[in-house]
Amino acid sequence: MSASAESMVSPVTFYRPDYHIKTPEMRSPDYVQMSTAAAITLGLVPGTMHRTACTHCLNLLVTYPEGCRANCSYCGLARHREEARDYADRNFIRVDWPTARYDDVIERVKNNADKGQFERMCISMITHPNSDHDTVVLLEKWVKEVPHIPVSILSNPTTMSYEDLKNLRDKGADIFTVALDAVTPEIFERTRGKTVDSPHRWDKYWQAIEWAAEIFGPEKFGAHLICGMGETEQEILAVCQKIRDMGGHNHMFAFFPEQGSLMEDWNPVPRDQWRRVQLARFIIDYAGGRIDDMKFNEQGQVVDFGLDEKELNDLISSGKPFQTSGCPGKSDEEVSACNRPYGDSSPTDILSFPFALNGKDVEFVRRQMAGEKVGTFDHDADN
Repeated sequence: MSASAESMVSPVTFYRPDYHIKTPEMRSPDYVQMSTAAAITLGLVPGTMHRTACTHCLNLLVTYPEGCRANCSYCGLARHREEARDYADRNFIRVDWPTARYDDVIERVKNNADKGQFERMCISMITHPNSDHDTVVLLEKWVKEVPHIPVSILSNPTTMSYEDLKNLRDKGADIFTVALDAVTPEIFERTRGKTVDSPHRWDKYWQAIEWAAEIFGPEKFGAHLICGMGETEQEILAVCQKIRDMGGHNHMFAFFPEQGSLMEDWNPVPRDQWRRVQLARFIIDYAGGRIDDMKFNEQGQVVDFGLDEKELNDLISSGKPFQTSGCPGKSDEEVSACNRPYGDSSPTDILSFPFALNGKDVEFVRRQMAGEKVGTFDHDADN
């Protein structure tokens, strides 16, 4: 890969001075942060994204100068980083999150409604005393101003009650998700519990998932899971099956060591492990399969996906299991509107594809599943 190719596809870090303002007043609900992909799609920052024109979910994040009060060991927003960088200037899931006035964001969406760029908006909460209240304010304003685009809530269960979830549903939230992330009690405690001086608790997060299943109902809730934090494939897929049996869906992320986080020295998830988990998760969520029909070796790795050879080959060839998993859009429930371009990998070695895979992409995935050391740029010059 040439240096010029890298510069064409790397996430941009340019900011418009009138939008990226670091002041004590830059706080929600007047201001929100957004993913770089969302900022590019809105035209707030210059740049292009590799092989995709836009993100179809407007990912917004509540923001406060004091920052998030949690201390998750893998997160770019963790409290322990507050001496390293101004909170509003921290990266999160690999990319920068520029800040804008919420009214300006809404106006840009309304003025570009004919382009149909966004199929969904998501409000991501953080651990902060004002987050619950301000999320409702943001939701109410969006539903009033942009009623044709549904809203997902990425919640903060630590501060939420049963009534909070009901209120969000009644105010117009379409889908409720919980970033469980760690899939065993031990990993949860080690990465985001008392061990790292963080307030989150495994039981509280599962309580929120159970509440969401009851309040929002089937197909209207989900969980974020991170693959590669020390769990086995069997352990993460057992959680996928549990969520699916409750009526929800699983939004999968590949672990990528965030610079400046407590886990920055951890290795990214092995590619063959990631591809097997992606495929099995899709089978559980959308192909009617079950973990009971799958087989695992002594290391907890998938060795049989529970489908016959033709079914499995056709599913892999479709490429859908390897696209970003998240809340759905309008056209295809199996394909996420929340495509999060390059949120868990670089364009030079794509883990979650933010676009439909072509034949060469599928062959790349097959080679990774076989344990070969390959990157997407081995064939990208021909795409």
